[in-house]
Amino acid sequence: MTGPRIALLGFSIECNRFAPEATEADFAARTLLSGPELLDEARAPAPRMLGELPGFVAAMDLAGAWDPVPILLAMAEPNGPVAQDVFDRMMAAWEAGLRAAGRLDGVYAVLHGAGLTTDDQDPEGTILAMIRRVVGTAVPVVATYDLHGNIAPADVELVDAFIGYRTNPHMDMRARGEEAAGVMRRLLRGMRTYLARVRLPIVPPTVSMLTGADVPDRPYGELIDLGQKRMAEPPYAGRVVNVSVMGGFAFADTVHNGLTVVVTATDAAAARELANEIARAGWARRARFRARLTALDEAVRLAKGTEDRSRPALIFADVADNPGGGGRGNTMHLLAAFHAAGVKDALVGVIFDPALAAEAAGLGAGAAFTARFNRDSRDVFSRPFDAPAVVRHVLAGPVRGRRGIFADNTIDLCPAVALDLGGIAVVVVSNRVQCADPVFFEAFGLDIGAARAVVVKSRGHFRGGFDEFFGHAQVVEVDAPGLTSPVLSRFDWKYLPRPVLPIDTDVTWEPEP
Repeated sequence: MTGPRIALLGFSIECNRFAPEATEADFAARTLLSGPELLDEARAPAPRMLGELPGFVAAMDLAGAWDPVPILLAMAEPNGPVAQDVFDRMMAAWEAGLRAAGRLDGVYAVLHGAGLTTDDQDPEGTILAMIRRVVGTAVPVVATYDLHGNIAPADVELVDAFIGYRTNPHMDMRARGEEAAGVMRRLLRGMRTYLARVRLPIVPPTVSMLTGADVPDRPYGELIDLGQKRMAEPPYAGRVVNVSVMGGFAFADTVHNGLTVVVTATDAAAARELANEIARAGWARRARFRARLTALDEAVRLAKGTEDRSRPALIFADVADNPGGGGRGNTMHLLAAFHAAGVKDALVGVIFDPALAAEAAGLGAGAAFTARFNRDSRDVFSRPFDAPAVVRHVLAGPVRGRRGIFADNTIDLCPAVALDLGGIAVVVVSNRVQCADPVFFEAFGLDIGAARAVVVKSRGHFRGGFDEFFGHAQVVEVDAPGLTSPVLSRFDWKYLPRPVLPIDTDVTWEPEP
């Protein structure tokens, strides 16, 4: 095939330092693909990967001839730090693939920015340094990042273009991959870039980083909007290639934490000036980056209130046990409280409990038994809970995402079941994932539109999937214990730069000259 030879590789995992160590099995359960299989999967109608690489490949295909060199994509659900030996084997595979490729005209890296290993606070920077050692400084390197990335200097200095997500929930992953392809084509035609990075002493709680237009208080969304507006206006129009405002991921607990602005431009002054302008706007909004949650007892009262059908149905986000942030997806605080209060017409999902899912699947639909949640758990937040249950549905195979971040993705939950706990339908799965897509209920024959109260193990991505049922005013973000609690003062931070907002009060910042 003629055209530029572009290497394709990626390492995408959001790591919560307080969660259990991530193993190779965690990547294999989601996406661990190499060589031709990686490229075939990227071009599949329902790939086993998120959207950046499929978007990049599709846009490169559309733009003309090119010669893709697929190496290795390792992508996992958020977890704890990656075991160093697992990462070392991946590093060896990436380096061997790059060296075996021979001549390369470019490298596209799918990165996250909030990765950790047991020995490394910036594995993305380690990957980029290796890429540069192999391909040199003249070969263009373009990287896409999750907007929850904690951006170290190496993550910026070693790339020719830095492209971060712009939506939270992440509805633009494929679009950012497509953007990366367009920027790669420009770099191959001779465009030269300069990057600027400005970090603020602000670590936004996860619930303060929404970008949706229906969210009444959206300081983070305002910063992203400002960046897109200003890059199209004088004096930046035609000079700025990309503006990324990275909110970061507090639970990684690294020296690089902090809301960070990264600008890619065709001249250094434009990059530096616009990055400082947006950073100043972020600092002006610093008091608004705070968690506003609903107490558990008030959530129970609201759920009971939905029995009055003149009131709207509600969706309750268990934000402190979000598998999308490293939560185990099995705390019982909301389920136990709703069950004790006799909440009816409710759905709860998805609970990660392989032992319970396997038992119930083995019993079969219609079987009555005592559901013993967390029977083997040793996690301080994942306490046991028992309740009489009936197996309502046993899932037969993988599902295809319908909406939101998992749209058109193939996801395997099995063994997986829906249980009836006396008016509360609970979905129990064997592969840990956040409940961000209606299909995680619908695949079990559950009617979301008929439910009065829905509980989701998700921080915010459920909004992109469930918005056809619930508007912002119907969302209740519940304050409960868990590994992903937005109340950051509850954690014992080890590496997080201090002082930092909103944890500390005496925090100052001045823009760099």
